[in-house]
Amino acid sequence: MKKIKVLIVEDSLMFRQILVRNLITDPMLEVVAQASDPYEARDAILKYEPDVMTLDIELPRMDGIEFLRKLMPQYPLPTVVISALSDRVFDAMSAGAVEFVNKPSGMTAEQIAEFIRGELITKIKIASTVQVGKLKRVGSYSFRQNGYSTGAGTVVAIGASTGGTEAIYEVVRRFHQDIPGTVIVQHMPPGFTKMYAERLNNQCRVVVREAKTGDRVVPGQVLIAPGDAHMRLLKVNGEYQVECRSGPKVNGHCPSVDVLFESVAKAAGAGAVGIILTGMGNDGAKGLLEMRRAGAKTIGQNEASCIVYGMPKAAYDIGAVQQQAELTQIAQKTYDCLETVRQGYSVRNKYLSMHSCRGYCCLTQLPLQGLIHLQVRFLQSHI
Repeated sequence: MKKIKVLIVEDSLMFRQILVRNLITDPMLEVVAQASDPYEARDAILKYEPDVMTLDIELPRMDGIEFLRKLMPQYPLPTVVISALSDRVFDAMSAGAVEFVNKPSGMTAEQIAEFIRGELITKIKIASTVQVGKLKRVGSYSFRQNGYSTGAGTVVAIGASTGGTEAIYEVVRRFHQDIPGTVIVQHMPPGFTKMYAERLNNQCRVVVREAKTGDRVVPGQVLIAPGDAHMRLLKVNGEYQVECRSGPKVNGHCPSVDVLFESVAKAAGAGAVGIILTGMGNDGAKGLLEMRRAGAKTIGQNEASCIVYGMPKAAYDIGAVQQQAELTQIAQKTYDCLETVRQGYSVRNKYLSMHSCRGYCCLTQLPLQGLIHLQVRFLQSHI
């Protein structure tokens, strides 16, 4: 079996040695080179042709973000950023990195080894499967807004993992302030989710916040699950709100997309739109299927635009996805689905408000079979 060739770019000699010592314990990995700065890294890339690079952001001579911006257009290389808690990690993701982990701090040697042999090695393996360069930000875009008017009981739910920080941005930046309340799970370490929400809030038309228990789900606002808690949608006194609680990992994750989607299926039913974006694994597939069975509209990112076509494929394969779309079209597809939901509400309300129809007796007095027949006739004439 071919090993994954890894290049380590880290200015701390001690931490490089710790990384090497623990990475080589996995039989699938081979550390082919080490570098203390981007210039050494450039030479190592040309000489050893690694499959994956781990990269610190704070480096001498040139920082990791500038290095990525120079490297990726010429030599797309799957990169896992190892960063202290800082919003600069999202600049690295924008520059082309595909994954990131929180650099160990205040841990024992045993805890650091467990972190490297667990989370870091997993993300290196994921990165080795990624097709780098698929996700590119575009400066302008055409967008046909339907003039959607939010109705009561309407929710948008989104789930993503690897490549999701940029994918979510590409969707949410196209949302207008009329978008129904939106809830998102993005697999991300604790602490980073708040910075990510603040970053999106500064870049998008809608309000974006890290969620906390009791937050109301309202139009024009996006709530992102904290990195250490499952988020669920609840309906309390006729209004939607979220509950965020820590708990065991589901599908290897906390927060879990499945947990969110299953709660949306239960609370919102047909009044929801579910969207599953790029990511490794199958988290969210079963939950999206529950949403579809409850009557929700469902969208999956297509393979061509995914960094990792894992979660969307798993959902599509079990019949959870009604339609697939290229990433830059998902926001428009969302509005199209919401318009269908709105029309459904309109028809239902109009139907329920009828008291008589062409000589028939009051609807409330019709036997069940007659009521079904009348409903079919009404829907045929109004849709």
